[in-house]
Amino acid sequence: MKILVINAGSSSLKYQLIDMESEKMLCKGNCERIGMPAGVFTHKTADGKELVKKVNMLDHTAAFMQVKNALIDEEYGVIGNLEEVTAVGHRIVQGGSLFSESVLVDEKVIEGIESLIPLAPLHNKAHVQGIRACREVFGPEVPEVVVFDTAFHSTMPPKAYMFNVPYEYYEKYAVRRYGFHGTSHRYVSARCAQLMGRDIAETKMITCHLGNGSSITAVDGGKCIDTSMGLTPLDGFMMGTRTGTLDPSVVTFIMEKEHLTPREMDEVLNKKSGLLGISGVSSDDRDVTAANQAGNPRAKLAQDILEYQIAKFIGGYMVALGGCNAIVFTAGLGENQASHRMAVGKYLSYLGVKIDEALNEEMIHGREGKISAPDSSIEVYVIPTNEELVIARDTRDLVEKL
Repeated sequence: MKILVINAGSSSLKYQLIDMESEKMLCKGNCERIGMPAGVFTHKTADGKELVKKVNMLDHTAAFMQVKNALIDEEYGVIGNLEEVTAVGHRIVQGGSLFSESVLVDEKVIEGIESLIPLAPLHNKAHVQGIRACREVFGPEVPEVVVFDTAFHSTMPPKAYMFNVPYEYYEKYAVRRYGFHGTSHRYVSARCAQLMGRDIAETKMITCHLGNGSSITAVDGGKCIDTSMGLTPLDGFMMGTRTGTLDPSVVTFIMEKEHLTPREMDEVLNKKSGLLGISGVSSDDRDVTAANQAGNPRAKLAQDILEYQIAKFIGGYMVALGGCNAIVFTAGLGENQASHRMAVGKYLSYLGVKIDEALNEEMIHGREGKISAPDSSIEVYVIPTNEELVIARDTRDLVEKL
């Protein structure tokens, strides 16, 4: 069985084709600048072949045609014909309270995803376009499955997901904490339990998805009980360009002083803050690290803030869990920035957390394993995330029931 995994954005379409017998990626690619001039299509095979071409893609249907042609291309293709694609799995950012698990696509499901567009305007609209375009190109006989980023967080209790605003806004507009990166948190928590040799139902762990967008989740017995992102991915701690949690009065104060509209303030909070806003250097932690090492005090401050806030969230979730067996680092920063992991570990040393410096330095560039010392009170792991594999597995499981 071969599953095509799709992540459709407003102007992009990323994909992977996965052979479910070996759970290996056969090829992956990206359609960039959909609906804009100078589009770029990139296709890479597992054995190292790469196709890059400039092509205008009017819409997501045109992008899917590029994917379709590349899969069966004489030189760059990885399958003989399209009938080898058993099903398609789509990543969906926002499932709201409508979807607590992955489901097969039908018109009612599409309508449900559309109804949630106000909660994720750019993402969900693009996901619907991707689903409809996929159906148009591959045909209705190829089953499609949707896997929701928010689904893993649907087990949070009300005390964790409610905001302290008048209850009527929850009733009228569904204003609450939803959380994101759920597919990643789900994968690494399950994988961590495997590495520990324990039944996940008997574990308490904190998973840290650290990238340009970041979130931390408290996982009790394999289920989320709290997570740092909220109604949108803006909540939590400092990210590449996002503020994370802050005093709400900061927003109204700056708006009044700078005479900003809500849209302009949203731009400040989402695209001009975080590492970029504090360092004044970049939203890329690698650039901020280089500036810090060169003696830039604002770059140092930005990284100090980031490490401090990550440690605070972990400490808070230890209270929420009533203990912790493991801490997991994943995603771009989590998997590759050893200095951040070490700094967070030092904050947690009063709890008996000890990170092995040599193991920590080695665990980068896709390596997986434990980085805590043998006498650490809590095991600490680096686990490269694999959201596409989770989507492919869910798709396979649902399709096999047909």
